[in-house]
Amino acid sequence: MPTPPNHPTSDATRIFGERVLARRNGLGLSQEKAAEACGLHWTYLGQVERGRRNLTLHNILKIADGLEIDAGELVSGLPVPNDSPADTE
Repeated sequence: MPTPPNHPTSDATRIFGERVLARRNGLGLSQEKAAEACGLHWTYLGQVERGRRNLTLHNILKIADGLEIDAGELVSGLPVPNDSPADTE
């Protein structure tokens, strides 16, 4: 079943987004300035912060670099999504 609009795609994307938002705010950056530093479009970064994007490794690394944080800090301890029938066997 597709995720309803305006809801995070998973707990992992929600928490990741919260971490990105907290770091951006901690740096005192607007979403636009942070996105520019990350080499991403500001609407994409907004979707990440709201947990609406399932990111690629490359974009995780871009965000971490742009926000001057180790990528491991952004992903450490995230819950593993359990959305595949094979995962429940």
